[in-house]
Amino acid sequence: MIGFRPFVGFAAVAAIGLGVSTPAAGQRIRVGPGEDFTSIERAVEAVGRHDTVVVAAGVYRESPIHLRRPVTLRGEPGAILDGEGAHEILVIEGDSVTVEGMTLRRTGISFTDDRAAIRVEKARFCTVRGNRIEDAFFGIYLANAGDCRVEENVLIAHAERETRAGNGIHLWYSARVTLEGNRIEGHRDGIYFEFVEDGRVRRNIARDNLRYGLHFMFSDHCTYEENTFRRNGAGVAVMYTSHVRMTGNDFDQNRGGASFGLLLKEIRDSRIQGNRFRGNSVALHLEGANRIAVEGNDFVSNGWAVKVLANSDGSSFTANNFVANSFDVATNSRSTSSTFRGNYWDRYRGFDRDRDGVGDLPFRPVQLFSLMVEQNEPLLALQRSPLVALLDVAESVLPVLTPAALADEAPSLTPLATVWSSR
Repeated sequence: MIGFRPFVGFAAVAAIGLGVSTPAAGQRIRVGPGEDFTSIERAVEAVGRHDTVVVAAGVYRESPIHLRRPVTLRGEPGAILDGEGAHEILVIEGDSVTVEGMTLRRTGISFTDDRAAIRVEKARFCTVRGNRIEDAFFGIYLANAGDCRVEENVLIAHAERETRAGNGIHLWYSARVTLEGNRIEGHRDGIYFEFVEDGRVRRNIARDNLRYGLHFMFSDHCTYEENTFRRNGAGVAVMYTSHVRMTGNDFDQNRGGASFGLLLKEIRDSRIQGNRFRGNSVALHLEGANRIAVEGNDFVSNGWAVKVLANSDGSSFTANNFVANSFDVATNSRSTSSTFRGNYWDRYRGFDRDRDGVGDLPFRPVQLFSLMVEQNEPLLALQRSPLVALLDVAESVLPVLTPAALADEAPSLTPLATVWSSR
C-alpha cells in the first residue's frame, strides 16, 4: 500500500451530439414533463462542463446513466430513479461529478457483477450527497477512485441472506475517500473497504446489517471516528491492516454465537481509543494483533470484554473502564506480552491505604473459569454456580493457572473519565 495512488479518472469528453445545442458553461437545465429535457440521460449528455441538471419530481426508468464530465445532478423532492430490478442506475466515470438529492431504488440482484445504485469508476473529486437508496444490491460502489466524499446518504435494504446481498457502501482500491453522516441498514456489510488508503469514516450509523457494520481489509492509514455500529451480525472486522485509528465509536449489541463488537485480525501499530463497547457477545477480540494501544474505552455489559489470543504481542490496555461484563479478559495462553495498567475494574476488591486512588494490590482480570470455558465452551452453563465462585476466589488467593504476567499493577479505584462516560 505504500505510495499507492488511484487511477486519476478520464478526461472530460465533448458533449455528444443529439440534435440539441449544448448550454453555456455553468447553466442549470431541468428534466421532467414539460421541461428542457424529459430524459436524464439525454440531459447529462448535452450539458457542458460544470453545468447543473435539476431533476423534477417523478419516476424515471432509464438504462444506466453515465456521468463522464464535471456536472452536478440534483434531484428535487420526489425525483426517483428506478432500476426496475434489472440494472445499475448511475455510473460516474468523470472527475468532479456531484450527485445529490436523488432517490434511487430497485437495482435487482446479480450473481455475475456487483450491481450498484451509484458506481464511481476511475474518477476523482466526486461528491455523493444527501441521496436515498432503497433495495439496491450494492448501494454506493467506488472502484479505483480518489479524493471523493460520500455524505449524508440513507441506504436501506431488506436482505435476508448473505449470498443474496451486497454491501451498503463499498470501496475497492481507492484513496483519500471520506464517508460522513451516512445511515446504512439491511445490507450484507454496512461499509466495506478493500485496498483503501487514507480513508476517513466519520459519524456514520451502520445497524441491522447481516454480517458486519464495517468490514475492512488491506486498508492502511485509515481513521474511523464517532460511528455507531449496532445490532449487526458481527459488528466490525479489521483484517490484514496497519496504522488504523478508531476513536469515539459506539459498538452496541452486536450479538450471536460468533459476534464481536470489534475483531482485530492480523493488524498492527493501531490505536483503539475513547470507544464504547456495550452489550456485545465479545467486545474486543485480538488475534494476531500486534502493538495495539487500547486506551480510554468503556467496556460495559458484554459477554467477554476483551479476548487476547496468544499470537497477539505487545498491546497495551490503559485507563479503560470494565463494568458488568460476564468476563473482563480471556486468553488461550498462560504467557502474554500484552500489558494492563491503570484500568478501572468493577470486580476489584482491593484497598487503597495511601488514598492515591490506585489499588495497593494488583488485579488479575483473567478468571480461572474463563480459561476452562476457552477449552470447553458448554461449561458456560455453570457460570452462576457456587463452584465457579469458589474456583475464582481460590485462584485469586493463589494464582496457579491464570497468566501470571497478565495483571493490572495499578488498578483505579474509581471509574475513569472517557469520551463516552463523560457524555
